[in-house]
Formats: sequence, structure tokens, C-alpha cells
Amino acid sequence: METVSGGNLLDGLRWQKEEYKVAEENENGMLTQADFFALLTKELANQDPTKPVDNNEMISQMTAFSTTDGVSQLNESFNDFATSMTSSQALQASSLVGRSVLVEDNIFGMNEGESVKGKIVTDTPASNVNIYVENIAGEIIQTVPVGNVSEGGGNFIWNGQTASGEPAPAGAYRFRVAGLVDGQASELQAMTYRKVDSVTLAGANGNILLNLNGGSSMALADVVEVSEG
Repeated sequence: METVSGGNLLDGLRWQKEEYKVAEENENGMLTQADFFALLTKELANQDPTKPVDNNEMISQMTAFSTTDGVSQLNESFNDFATSMTSSQALQASSLVGRSVLVEDNIFGMNEGESVKGKIVTDTPASNVNIYVENIAGEIIQTVPVGNVSEGGGNFIWNGQTASGEPAPAGAYRFRVAGLVDGQASELQAMTYRKVDSVTLAGANGNILLNLNGGSSMALADVVEVSEG
């Protein structure tokens, strides 16, 4: 009569448990090239010699695997390309520190007596154009006469002074541009140049953010124009 050794039985169960654990830890839900050739070897080893595998079927299987492998490599290439683009954007953004960028906003923050550069945007010529500088309370502290503006607009500079010639205190201000378009009183769009103080490389949703003077931020993709000063 054959006997069963308790030690051998326990060893067998322990081996099966360890093998199952390793397989479970390494499971990633995808067949690799090694898995494919292992299955192919098993299929060839267990096929009926009188009924060999159809050549067309084998070629179809190998073609399907090659296509899947090619798609996987293409995804890896795209990931590498995306990483390279992100690095390039980070380098580009870091070079903007200390320079000015054009922002589609007429509200800005400034230090005392600091000059501010802006841009008037218009699709049609305008005449008798004036720029009104307003403080946070909506009071007009300075009026900058511009005169005629051609189609497309143009740049302007506010010297950071009030109407009395005193330096405007630090704080938030707004440019409001008004003039005559086809003889009708109209407001024109104003943009401002803001200096880049620093760059955040991993901002919201993974975007690269430019931290501007005055405490606000903007995405690198939203930059309209870059200026030296």
C-alpha cells in the first residue's frame, strides 16, 4: 500500500500557493511576446500530427500579434514625444522670467510709480481715442490721450503717475479705452503687458503657469505676445 507523506503534501500545497501568489503579483492583464511564443509552442507540441495547423490561421495569428506589438510600441513613442514636448515647454517658459508677456486683460497690479505698457486692439480705425486709468474704486486717476488709432490698434505706455503728477500708489488698476468708431462713441479692447516673476512647471491639470507681477498667474498657452521689457 502506498502511503502519503504529510510533509510532502504540505510542501506541495505551499509550492502551489507561492506559485499562485507570484502569478497574481506579476499579472498585468496583457500578453507579452514571450507569452505568445509559449502558447504557440504548446499548440505545436499538442496538435494532432495528422491534422497540422492551417498555415493561413498561423499567419493570421502572428499578424495579429505583430499589429498589437506595433501599436504598443507606437504608444510608447507618443509618450516619449509628449515627455520631450513638456521638457521643451518648461525650458521655453523658464526663459520668460524677467520678460513681459501680453495678457488679454485690462486689469493689472503695479508697484508705486511703476510704468505699465499696454496695447489697444481694434478691427476698425478709431479717432479721438483716450485711455482712462481707473483705481480699484473705479475713480479715474489719469487720462492718456492717444488720438487716432489705425486698424489693428497699437501700443501705449502709462508712466505710473496720477493726473497731478504724483506716483500712483501700489495696487490694482484698470485701463479703459474709449474713442469714436465710424462717428459713434465706442469702447475699445485693452490688453496689458505683465512681467513674469517666476514659473510653476507643474500647475493645475499639469499646465505650465507663468506667475506675473501683481500676484496673478496664467497658462503658458495663453500668452499672446512676448516683450523684452
